[in-house]
Amino acid sequence: MLKRFLAFFLLIALTIALWILNYAYPSIDLQKAFYTAAAITIIHFLFRHVFQDVLIKRIKVSKTRYSFKKTVSIVYLVVLLAVVVNIWVENTQSLLVSYGIIAAGLAVALQDLFKNFVGGIIIFVTGIYRVGDRVEINTKKGDVIGIDILYTTLMEMGEWMSGDQATGRLTIIPNGYILAGSVNNYTKDHDFIWDDISIPITYDSDWKEAVTKILSVVRRETDHVAYQAGKELSTLEEKYYLPRRVVEPAVFITMTDNWINFNIRYTTVVRERRMVRNKLSRLILDEIEKSDKIKIASTTIDIVGFPEGKLDGREMDVWKIGQETS
Repeated sequence: MLKRFLAFFLLIALTIALWILNYAYPSIDLQKAFYTAAAITIIHFLFRHVFQDVLIKRIKVSKTRYSFKKTVSIVYLVVLLAVVVNIWVENTQSLLVSYGIIAAGLAVALQDLFKNFVGGIIIFVTGIYRVGDRVEINTKKGDVIGIDILYTTLMEMGEWMSGDQATGRLTIIPNGYILAGSVNNYTKDHDFIWDDISIPITYDSDWKEAVTKILSVVRRETDHVAYQAGKELSTLEEKYYLPRRVVEPAVFITMTDNWINFNIRYTTVVRERRMVRNKLSRLILDEIEKSDKIKIASTTIDIVGFPEGKLDGREMDVWKIGQETS
């Protein structure tokens, strides 16, 4: 407890010391230093102890508490800077000109830093993504676990892990990427995606029965998700120009040289995609095994002959060569 208030007590001590020095040795600089220390002490107490210790702790939802805490930190720095400048700067017009020249040079030297800063402000204001969202930024995919004013932290997914599984690495992405690149947000405004499973069926199978059985399984397992997806799409149509989409499961058939390809399309909750795909695959395989009219196809090769080779001027079949040399 004492450690948390140590900075506040040190600021009070510094303020008192500057007041005593200014009283003993009156000076405009000491007076400004005293005002600065007093202002910093008051601002620190309000933001770090009143807002953070009292208000933020009362927020029960962790995601909301995190976002509010980050917002308070940004406002704290802005207010602190504004107060200090107001105390020390008297002739603001002439100062703005000189600061403008300095700022122009800094803007060139620190353009990446400024881009990240502006990107962080845009993320907080527009809500392109928030903590807890699943996103893909600059080919990096993962769950957002932290948003600072300069960087975004992801719990990385993909790479050597198949499916939507976390690798355990933390990926730090500069916020400036959102100014020039694209951001794929899997959970903004809705919590579902479309997925599909591809199954090859032999031509001698009863493809109509296969469609019926597969649709029966998929509908039984995903009807509740399709219903919720339909409601979320209705909400999206009020916010975006979005033509009506089909959320019910469907089977699309494609004929190939070797088999009939079944593409099974369905909706699933974003964070359950791999589990749902695994469950549906198992259930579909069970249904196929129960039927004598449906068979899963696989790639086969028919060998119709062997090339002829020559050895010492004699023509011999390749398999005979193998027998003579074995």
